[in-house]
Amino acid sequence: MNGTPKIVAAKVISDLVVEVTFDTGAKRLFDCRSILDRPGFEVLKNMAAFRSMTIDPGGYGISWNDMVDLSEYEIWTKGQSLLA
Repeated sequence: MNGTPKIVAAKVISDLVVEVTFDTGAKRLFDCRSILDRPGFEVLKNMAAFRSMTIDPGGYGISWNDMVDLSEYEIWTKGQSLLA
């Protein structure tokens, strides 16, 4: 496989933490508190908005709206690996 694996599933598992499953079967936890200081990301402090997360077409990231998203690369490289 070339490049970063693509996202096939994502779910909110606690306040500001998502569990992301990649097409390799690998899973990562990503704590979104680390990104709240970025422009636009403060909207994620609202739990209803945070829980509205969707997977981008093609598995290239997760999004909350047109301006707030995380790439598969950032989640893959900065997320905490979960053992299968």
